[in-house]
Amino acid sequence: MEKRLKRSTQQRMLAGVCGGVAEHLRVDVSLIRLLWVGLSLIEGAGVLLYIIAWIVIPERKD
Repeated sequence: MEKRLKRSTQQRMLAGVCGGVAEHLRVDVSLIRLLWVGLSLIEGAGVLLYIIAWIVIPERKD
């Protein structure tokens, strides 16, 4: 069975992107959030990537 990446409805602070990635990779959501913030601070592209992911990744329907 193929597991698709979906935005989380349980582990969300803004749009559920980090929660969905964490659930998909089976890691702690805090780790993904820290990495995403670090990417945003270092490269500045993290915010743009988050917005794109918010639009592209569908929300989980459970």
